[in-house]
Amino acid sequence: QFSGLLGTVYRRGNLSFTRDGSSLISPVGNRIPVFDLKNNKCETFPLATRLNIVCVGLSPDGNLAILIDEEGSALLVSLIGKCVIHHFYFHKPVHSVSFSPDGKKFVVTKDNIALMYHAPGRKREFNAFVLDKTYYGPYDETTCIDWTDDSKCFAVGSKDMSTWVFGAERWANLIYYSLGGHKDIIVACFFEENSLDLYTISQDAALCVWQCDTELDGLKPMPPKHATREENAAKDDEEFLEEPKGEEIHGKANPNEQEARNKVKYSRVAKYFFNKEGDFNNLTSAAYHKKTHLLVTGFASGIFHLHELPDFNLIHSLSISDQRIASISINCTGDWIAFGCSGLGQLLVWEWQSESYVLKQQGHFNSMVSLAYSPDGQYIVTGGEDGKVKVWNTSSSFCFVTFTEHTSGVTAVTFTSNGYVILSASLDGTVRAFDLHRYRNFRTFTSPRPSQFSCLAVDSSGEIVSAGSQDSFEIFIWSMQSGRLLDILSGHEGPISSLSFNPMKCVLASASWDKTVKLWDMLDSWSTKETLILNSDVLVVAFRPDGKELAVAALNGQITFWDHENAVQTGSIEGRHDLQMGRKELDKITAKQAAKGKSFTTLCYSADGQSILAGGLSKFVCIYNVKEQILMKKFEISCNFSLDAMEEYLDRRKMTEFGSMALIDEGGGGEDGVAIPLPGVKRGDMSYRHFKPEIRVTCLQFSPTGRSWAATTTEGLLVYSLDSGLIFDPFELDIDVTPSNIHKTLCQKEYTMAIIMAFKLNEKKLIQEVIEAVPSNEVDVVCSSLPDLYVEKVLEFLASAFETSCHLEFYLIWAHKLLMLHGQKLKTRSVKLLPVIQFLQKSIQRHFEDVSKLCEWNIYNIKYALAISQQRGMKR
Repeated sequence: QFSGLLGTVYRRGNLSFTRDGSSLISPVGNRIPVFDLKNNKCETFPLATRLNIVCVGLSPDGNLAILIDEEGSALLVSLIGKCVIHHFYFHKPVHSVSFSPDGKKFVVTKDNIALMYHAPGRKREFNAFVLDKTYYGPYDETTCIDWTDDSKCFAVGSKDMSTWVFGAERWANLIYYSLGGHKDIIVACFFEENSLDLYTISQDAALCVWQCDTELDGLKPMPPKHATREENAAKDDEEFLEEPKGEEIHGKANPNEQEARNKVKYSRVAKYFFNKEGDFNNLTSAAYHKKTHLLVTGFASGIFHLHELPDFNLIHSLSISDQRIASISINCTGDWIAFGCSGLGQLLVWEWQSESYVLKQQGHFNSMVSLAYSPDGQYIVTGGEDGKVKVWNTSSSFCFVTFTEHTSGVTAVTFTSNGYVILSASLDGTVRAFDLHRYRNFRTFTSPRPSQFSCLAVDSSGEIVSAGSQDSFEIFIWSMQSGRLLDILSGHEGPISSLSFNPMKCVLASASWDKTVKLWDMLDSWSTKETLILNSDVLVVAFRPDGKELAVAALNGQITFWDHENAVQTGSIEGRHDLQMGRKELDKITAKQAAKGKSFTTLCYSADGQSILAGGLSKFVCIYNVKEQILMKKFEISCNFSLDAMEEYLDRRKMTEFGSMALIDEGGGGEDGVAIPLPGVKRGDMSYRHFKPEIRVTCLQFSPTGRSWAATTTEGLLVYSLDSGLIFDPFELDIDVTPSNIHKTLCQKEYTMAIIMAFKLNEKKLIQEVIEAVPSNEVDVVCSSLPDLYVEKVLEFLASAFETSCHLEFYLIWAHKLLMLHGQKLKTRSVKLLPVIQFLQKSIQRHFEDVSKLCEWNIYNIKYALAISQQRGMKR
């Protein structure tokens, strides 16, 4: 199941803090990751909208969220259950959405109107979104919303440089008219705390302070009026309309004196300018915290200001980047400020009082090309076309180190077997080695003549580094220890597309566009051991984890399996039809015809070697059973129609007599009218006004623990993992195996029998209860009496229990006894058990790192305290 989204932290839309102020919701494409800032973790909800999310509205109680995409499709989401409650379509793009502070209403702005809906409550309703009122007034598109603290009124800003104050109910002394005073688009408007006083901010960096002559308590309700027969008939007709408009309320731009008499009046008491020099006058976003009177404004140049209102005192003026600040949010306490920069994909949370970062994350601002798991499955390294190498923690989903030494796109990354060295190959003609202890580039491998490296491999000992060139058709071999170039392997007649080392032997497999796969013996004078000839250009090769089989993907869409010892083909899979390539907006041929020329560009064996993952220029990732050579499952990595090549058929509504609407937009300014895309070009021309990235899978990797796999895609780095907590999956279940019988056996102190019965029922909580009921002095006896079949299952449970349990020593005793008593038998099945052992190692290693840091800190404090006490004793 979908587990998480890494590699991208912010794209577009508004940032929102949760009710407690400790978590941040940041839209990424059509998904919603939630960053837990106190526990330093990130979780991506298992739901997605149809297109990119543009605005998010959170309910005041923190239970519900409304996600709205580019076309106006909305999802009502439960933040507690992490599921979709209701779908709704607003028919047009929505600019902003905001719940009232009491949680009873919410306002949505689209075009030049504001729509107020009854918020979904606890009672069951046929329609979760019931339209209450439609407000008219602005002449241009609306941009922002803000509510008064008692939910009586709300303000709406517009592109026509005016701000309108509307009532959630009809008030006798409040008429709706526009507040001017600005010369540019209104970016934000904010009410003062428990007041009708208003602040309006425009794009030309001007702030107007509006004072109201009436308090919130001074608003008088409208006397009830009796409905006429015509109004009742109109209401009856409205029930049959597809989209009822509710009560229509029209504001007046210039009310006359008689209408405005004895009514609420606004007067402008001050106007401030953020920058009088005019160096960076394009204000892009703003946020206001009412309790602390803190105003935060962001500019297109990456600069942000902190002001105290209403006196407009400058507190801070700082820069976070040279890119436009797209969104700002302040948490409920006013301590943390979140900034989102869509140009760099940057997300920052800044504590302004201590002037320190709570969170500082940035994804690859270009496509991710490759990834690799560390040997214990704890980290993932990614390389991108932006020339950066980033290392991500799989448990927290955060990037903790970025290497920027490469000057061109990174084409391949890998870990060495010890897990402390990362190797990366780049188009800048270098292969670099990075140390994860000191976070530095300690080796740089180069070729005698400048070459663009397209692939990379390192042997199981971590001593031999190899990289393939795409322009000189050669393979370069270096020594990791000395950094010297050991040899240059020639023989291929086309660009080298992929390299892979046999995990068990020092044999290198190289794939090339010359329709061959060559096997090189690293111990026998670098000679060619075997040449496998295929019918088409070879794109990728991969060895099975036990090294006894080689998988090869070619340009004709076939995956072939080889016994490389005897140079015999053992099987093949025709995978071209499983890719299901979508049709791009600019394609002249159908998706079915385009799929004939498509193929898999990345392969990876599962940890046990029984299955193989395959992906390419498609939204699907296929898992095949190697032995049966059949498709087991297809994963749809994205349902985001903001990406290109997602639909199998073109939408007829987008077709005109002159061609596709996409062609009209992209080729509008060209001399020839329509721009024809060049064949083989994977990235669009960024000079076009409209650009949709194409969906594709660039790299796949299975975790060494066998519990998850990851894919670098146009969407980001997607991680899929096993989630057995929701699935009832019994093992050799008998009629006598029930929870009550397991508890009876446990009371009789028959611990081994109780454990076997619990594993047959296969419920995690019950297994945990049984194992934790075994006394620590009985563990040795129970482990020795466990059947071999259940030893592996207990080890797997221990590995998963280590992730969350606080009984560290108890589970360590279990792991130690099992490995000591059954070590020899487990060794005979090492290939099959390797994922389980690596999963256990990952869990223990993580605890070791945490506990060792704590112990070192305590030892340092004790030594410091002793040294201080000795000094004081000497002085006496």
